[in-house]
Amino acid sequence: MGPAAPLPYRSPWMDDELEDLQRLAATFSREIFANIDRYSEQHQVDRDVWTKAGELGLLGLSVPEEYGGSGATFAHEAVVAIEQAKAGDDSWGFVVHAIIVTHYIVAYGTEEQKRKWLPKLCSGEWVGAVGMTEPGAGSDLKRVSTRAVRDGDEFIINGSKTFITNAGHADLIVLVARTCERDKAAGHKGISLIVLETSDLDGFERGRVLQKIGQHGQDTRELHFTDVRVPVANLLGEEGRGFYHLMEQLPQERLGLACTAVGSAELAVKLGVEHAKSRELFDGTLMDLQNTRFVLAECSTDVLAARTLLDHCIMLHMEGKLDSATASRAKYWTTDVQCNVIDRVLQLFGGYGFMLEYPIAKMYAGARIQKIYGGANEVMKELIARSL
Repeated sequence: MGPAAPLPYRSPWMDDELEDLQRLAATFSREIFANIDRYSEQHQVDRDVWTKAGELGLLGLSVPEEYGGSGATFAHEAVVAIEQAKAGDDSWGFVVHAIIVTHYIVAYGTEEQKRKWLPKLCSGEWVGAVGMTEPGAGSDLKRVSTRAVRDGDEFIINGSKTFITNAGHADLIVLVARTCERDKAAGHKGISLIVLETSDLDGFERGRVLQKIGQHGQDTRELHFTDVRVPVANLLGEEGRGFYHLMEQLPQERLGLACTAVGSAELAVKLGVEHAKSRELFDGTLMDLQNTRFVLAECSTDVLAARTLLDHCIMLHMEGKLDSATASRAKYWTTDVQCNVIDRVLQLFGGYGFMLEYPIAKMYAGARIQKIYGGANEVMKELIARSL
């Protein structure tokens, strides 16, 4: 599958350096997509995908240079996320590792923690994950029940997490746990972030591979903790302030999801146009039918509008002005557009659109989760409403 057709304009935050990165990221992402069927069978990318990404400088792009990163901006991270989606790949957990995990450490880590963990994440030597979601908590982080009880210079951790991206490969996990209080009555005030280094960690278990309706190549598992001992020095940020740290970082996480949504929707339009022009029927092509032309015209317009909103939010974020409500607008609206556009394009493929050998079918199944993770779109609307 070739590169997605370019938009008729260059995003206002793009420059020549970013376009060079765009070409590199597109090539790398197409190489991943070429192995998508094998990754789907094994439920994760090969481990060397991460080290190769590190060697190419695709990890830690906006991490300061003194910690092994490139010292660039979020725009560089956005380029990689968009190009990955435009290549059709939803197996490599780039957004979680590079846009989320590393920036928890950049934002809240001590100098010692940054120098210890960030270079390994930026090089791809280590893979990062976030242990946030629990079977009984979902989007309601105040219900987190995983506990970290202090015992001298260590925390003793017990609990379980689910739906964890990069869980199989994870060498470092930013874990959301309850530390300040022993019961849920403390609400968000009892939550802290603790970093786990998974190598030879007694009591830590990677659970079953989760069978999903889409994104089969993405590394998604359960995690279990039974009397896991972690140094108190691995506390990330302030004890009891974990909920606030999460809220402060969620706008960037949701912006990352919006990047993948727009990239995927752009690819869907490209696939639809190519198919419509080549599919012969009724003494012509599918594109000769007015309904087809109208569907693609509408979809391309929706995607352009989504890209414009995304561009606006990326520029706000680079200026330090992206608030939670605006990030929530970007996340819910672009993922809605993604799902709607893919659904309409799939219809143009007829029965072939239902066959998993066609990329549009994989995209249809993989896109549905976009409206759920990172905060369900209904939650996004509630957050927006509260800001009005």
